[in-house]
Amino acid sequence: MPGRLAGKVAVITGGASGIGLASVRLFSREGADLAIVDREVAKVPDTAREGAGKAPLLLEGDVGDEAAVERHAAAVDERFGGFDILLACAGWSSRKGVPDTTLAEWEGVLNTNLTGSFLWSRAAIRTMRARGGGAIILIASQLAFAGGRRNAAYLASKGAVASLARSMAVDHAPEGIRVNTIVPGAIRTPLLESGFRRAEDPAAARAWSVSRHPLGRLGEPEEVAQAALFLASGESSFTTGSCLMVDGGWLAG
Repeated sequence: MPGRLAGKVAVITGGASGIGLASVRLFSREGADLAIVDREVAKVPDTAREGAGKAPLLLEGDVGDEAAVERHAAAVDERFGGFDILLACAGWSSRKGVPDTTLAEWEGVLNTNLTGSFLWSRAAIRTMRARGGGAIILIASQLAFAGGRRNAAYLASKGAVASLARSMAVDHAPEGIRVNTIVPGAIRTPLLESGFRRAEDPAAARAWSVSRHPLGRLGEPEEVAQAALFLASGESSFTTGSCLMVDGGWLAG
């Protein structure tokens, strides 16, 4: 039985770890051909490709670098003839409030989280127009809606990502391009773990984060990947401009 993404080509940024890597594994099992983008793309394990598609195209570079994105998009076009799905998982955080955030830190976080989403979305729209449609999925954060302490650049960037997705959803719905946002809670990723380690009391920071979720635990990258699969597949064909909460009840509670 063919997978839900059989015959589709997907670009996944931040695909070497966390939500991105979990999505690489799942999308591959569901039959997609993959282009994986990451600053450390060599860390993508060989076992990540478990489907029947072509060997993945591995692209190393910064998602916020316009020249690199254009070069990588051209490589995807050459290898696969374009792509049908963009899942923008690449993310970064400085874990500082405004007074302690340098301009370089501010720009670094926004460059990865927001500009990277913009640049890859622009490339996706170009190729999806030619292919008659597609699905763009951006990653926001529950903190963009609930607020949070000492993480100003991250929260600002993720709020902007959600707004960017809504804007694109309206602009490009007539072209068959659906744009949605996933809003994860605290997910057990290397980025989250590094944030805990930077806290004054890492154990207390983890316990507080767990306590904020009515489900009583942290989320797993695979759970967010399943949400991404839904938004990437035809099962969500009437869904665009949405924010899909995968937050363990954080925002509801």
